[in-house]
Amino acid sequence: MDSFHCDVIIRSGFVCSYICEIMKWKLHRIYLGPDYTIGRLYLNGVYFCDTIEDHYRDLNIEEKVFGETAIEYGLYVVELSMSPKFKRLLPMILDVNQFSGIRIHRGNTAEDSHGCICPGENKKKGMVLNSTKYEKLIVKKMKAATKRGEEITIAII
Repeated sequence: MDSFHCDVIIRSGFVCSYICEIMKWKLHRIYLGPDYTIGRLYLNGVYFCDTIEDHYRDLNIEEKVFGETAIEYGLYVVELSMSPKFKRLLPMILDVNQFSGIRIHRGNTAEDSHGCICPGENKKKGMVLNSTKYEKLIVKKMKAATKRGEEITIAII
């Protein structure tokens, strides 16, 4: 984890220093297919699992297709929140250009992703398996990071 120095001003006017840490996820897209995108997800530089997303479209030259387009490359902040659709606590990727409600959630195919990222094991062409297991692990790790006061980010490369 990366650390950086933070200063916190306490109401009484005193300044207290402490260390802030960042939980860094990285999604490295390795296959950009006509129907789906496969990636490798890393936590703080260590391989964690595979992913499946919708087809990637460069939105500078292609039209976004609702529910069938992977999000843009970039660095995003992630926070845990209750999903109104799935009725459970899930990671939400914030401030994604032209997208809203982008989550990391279980799913086996691009059709399950609807623009989101589905974690799992890419042991079958066009699919990830054991997605529920990885969703639960991701949520558990992010809950712990949030409890420790860490910022959570994901870089999509």
